[in-house]
Amino acid sequence: MSSDFAAAPKHVTAGALETAYLEHGAPDGWPVVLLHGFPYDVHAFEHVTPRLVAEGARVIVPYLRGYGPTRFLASATPPSGEQAALGHDLLMLLDALAIPRAVLAGYDWGGRAACIVAALWPERAAALVSVNGYNIQDIAGAAAPAAPEVEHRLWYQYYFHGDRGHDGLAQNRREFCALLWRLWSPTWAFDAATYARTAAAFDNADFVEVVIHSYRHRFGLVAGDPAYAAIEAALAKRPMIRVPTITLDGEADGVIAVGGTAGHRSRFVGPYAYRVVPGVGHNLPQEAPAAFADAILAVRRLDR
Repeated sequence: MSSDFAAAPKHVTAGALETAYLEHGAPDGWPVVLLHGFPYDVHAFEHVTPRLVAEGARVIVPYLRGYGPTRFLASATPPSGEQAALGHDLLMLLDALAIPRAVLAGYDWGGRAACIVAALWPERAAALVSVNGYNIQDIAGAAAPAAPEVEHRLWYQYYFHGDRGHDGLAQNRREFCALLWRLWSPTWAFDAATYARTAAAFDNADFVEVVIHSYRHRFGLVAGDPAYAAIEAALAKRPMIRVPTITLDGEADGVIAVGGTAGHRSRFVGPYAYRVVPGVGHNLPQEAPAAFADAILAVRRLDR
């Protein structure tokens, strides 16, 4: 069961972006926004979407900034990948589509955007599904060393801190991201065609700069876009998330070890549940679409 993800995306002006997105389901259905991470794209939700549409959802799946057909409206806009920009992009998309309140569900960068809107604009989030828990970055504490078992999983982030990493991503983006897919989802036997469909999204002219900025900003190595300074200041306070939430971990996640988000429970003060998905890696919606869709349907019931 799948939706037509080969159809041309729709486009809408949303804040600093012309955001490209896919839409499925009845226009008057209950809205849910599905948000991909790095280095993935909208195809992560190809088999999640029809399960939600069958339950009456209106499903919105945007390409994040720096991916696929999404573009900056002005060439002078800094290609920021900071967390505040991602959260603001999501808020602007909801405004542009006249969606007052939606279920927000995502992983990696997309989970971060969903957590930010749920934390700072809870009136816009009916409920939240977030892979790897509380995804809002603690930039002030980012310089503190983690346990070696954690540090070695983040090698790619440290690689991006220097010019060599920037140039390596620019010259080898498809090969580099394919390596991350294999390392992060060691039990997922994806084929070349599946990867190629997503890798086309990395040809966006802003992909490299957005990615590099993201992984430098989160460690406090570069400044953010001043347009998002107030949002970053609010996020530095580590706001609680009060909307109904289900968080998920993949048991075989090559980035975040299972149990690594157990300490996040204190950041969620509304109705909450935590689930571990056996045998699944970092790209949880694409590897286990039924588990991801089931979490969305379950968390929506918590909002009632």
